[in-house]
Amino acid sequence: MLVGCASEGSSDGWRTAPPRPAAADIDLPPGFVSGTAQVNGTKLHYVRGGAGPAVILIHGFPQDWSEYRKVMPVLAQRFTVIAPDLRGIGRSATSIAGFEAANLAEDIRQLAVQQRLSRPYIVGHDVGGPVAYAYARLFPEALRGAMVIETPLPGLAGWEETKANPIVWHINFHLAPRTPETLITGRQEAYFREQFFNTGLIRKDAISSAEVARYAAAYASAEQLHAGLGFYRAAPANELFNKAQRNPTRVPLVLVGGAKSFAPLLPALAQDLKAHGVAEVVVETVPDAAHYLADENPGEIAALIGRYAAESKRTSDRQ
Repeated sequence: MLVGCASEGSSDGWRTAPPRPAAADIDLPPGFVSGTAQVNGTKLHYVRGGAGPAVILIHGFPQDWSEYRKVMPVLAQRFTVIAPDLRGIGRSATSIAGFEAANLAEDIRQLAVQQRLSRPYIVGHDVGGPVAYAYARLFPEALRGAMVIETPLPGLAGWEETKANPIVWHINFHLAPRTPETLITGRQEAYFREQFFNTGLIRKDAISSAEVARYAAAYASAEQLHAGLGFYRAAPANELFNKAQRNPTRVPLVLVGGAKSFAPLLPALAQDLKAHGVAEVVVETVPDAAHYLADENPGEIAALIGRYAAESKRTSDRQ
């Protein structure tokens, strides 16, 4: 089921680039395997390991599944862990449309069904956060709970303030047609390093040049870059979706922010979510941290995910 698709025009220019290279290889965490699955009209790559109640980890931009590489082995001691590449990114198949959060949530739901993951706990960072929230709204009986890490939700409290913040000027830049592809193509590694990994969005020593190169490889082709920008260009559709969600829901929702990043906006977002019918919203702040928490503070993030995923399992067992 393709829930929605972004508009496309033949003048975008990104299709004229050479065929995409394969994403850079990275050693899988111990005990994890890599696979692919046909879902929702596309093919998703995923990495899976561990045993126990399911946890699905959804990456942000400009990253791929390996954003969680330091977190996954810890969680795998207690949970079945699966980390996919979102459509069009890394080893997932090329995709030119369908980047709205609701459609990406359908991608992940079908992956969960194929992998026989019963009521997973959903975690989304950055652009993955709206996907986790959409999953909780669209399929409340199909998950134990959701965690949204380091992102506002389009259309809700904090979104307009975020777009107006100069440090994240890239949000509006990515919304523009054609121009970002023209300026970034062939310069992905330099752009990602200077705009995302060499700024106040992350602690200076948290990510190496090799790690920046690995993330850039997941967006190396014109098609992959187009997909990454598509997550931002879906913001207007995501705004409409989030504003429309007002049905009461008891799916437990956790908002996580770095103290040096989005944490100050989260209390107002929590109140807005409650006004939109979300009964259980908790705010967690990671001290002395910025945006890329799984890179900066993997121990704290693994502990938070593990705690709430386990609590949600106990709650679901009692229901």
